Amino acid sequence: MKTINILTVFALTAILTACDSEQKVTYSTATVAKNNIQTSITATGTIEPVTEVEVGTQVSGIIDKIYVDYNSEVKKGQVIAELDKTNLLSELASAQSNLSNAQSELTYQKSNYNRYKTLYEKGLVSANDFESAKLSYEKAQQTVKVQQQSVTKAQTNLGYATITAPIDGVVLSKEVEEGQTVAASMTTPTLFIIAQDLTDMRVIADIDEADIGGVKEGQRVTFTVDAYPDDTFEGRVTQVRQEATTESNVVTYEVVISAPNDDMKLKPGLTASVTIFTLEKNNVLTVPNKALRFVPNEALLKDGQKIESAEGEHIVWTLDNNTFKAHAVTIGTTNGTYTEIVSGISEGTKVLTDFNVDGSEEEEEEETAANPFMPRPGNKKK
Repeated sequence: MKTINILTVFALTAILTACDSEQKVTYSTATVAKNNIQTSITATGTIEPVTEVEVGTQVSGIIDKIYVDYNSEVKKGQVIAELDKTNLLSELASAQSNLSNAQSELTYQKSNYNRYKTLYEKGLVSANDFESAKLSYEKAQQTVKVQQQSVTKAQTNLGYATITAPIDGVVLSKEVEEGQTVAASMTTPTLFIIAQDLTDMRVIADIDEADIGGVKEGQRVTFTVDAYPDDTFEGRVTQVRQEATTESNVVTYEVVISAPNDDMKLKPGLTASVTIFTLEKNNVLTVPNKALRFVPNEALLKDGQKIESAEGEHIVWTLDNNTFKAHAVTIGTTNGTYTEIVSGISEGTKVLTDFNVDGSEEEEEEETAANPFMPRPGNKKK
């Protein structure tokens, strides 16, 4: 306790000595001016086409012909590959033959039914014989319908053997080669991946759960890629997906960002370093944050100087004709360095931000040079 009291006495003595020796006290000021206030969050994401289609096959067989390669431009409906059609043509021929037989049987059963109907109406055959003929005729009708469906199915499968592009676009991936066998069983095998328009890309960014609350559709985004480190690309948030992804106890949400690619620099799969501007206010009155923390030190007042206080939650100070005057202000948003001033002080006003006692800056520089690991002593404030 004695040591603390002695140090306190020394500190007060130093301040009084400084005042008695009329050391020069200077004040730092800042001008209330219009600035842009921005806050942002950062994340990483992957660039991908907006529309990407996997082209597969619904029938099994051997790849007979391939008409496209990587980066080939294709049009919707263009033939890009064909499967061997030998077995499919055989199945179609068999189905057509069965249909022909069924139609012949139907013709016979129809004539037989008409004969029995005439005889039954004349009382020349029993009801049982007439019903039997009618049943056979109806079965023949159903058989024809079944065989027609078999022919349609065989024709459809034969059509599936010709692979066409579902959209206009560019072939990103080719998963098969000529002569390769593909088997369509529980899943559809992928043959090609086609991107619709590489001039219209998007970024899928993973945003941490602590930041996702500030992300909204329409916010401005900038991002860079390692392929072009000197270029900054711009986009907008187009979608905030609700599904969460948890990995190693870290929860993230996917955010979709538009990425116009008119110069074709962006390629699918590139990693993007994303900055999402969650707050942007342009051309608003601002002051440095430290102006809101400044309070005049009564111990350093010179003769004739006085303080005019004011009541308010947020105060800034001005010095005019040896009078420290407080101004109650209403503040808006802040980016950590500057704070928006909504009302309470006019543009162009110089507000106090800090003070220095003559010689203190030189002492700080000497201490910092002597020990770079020690924090610089801040200006004394009350």
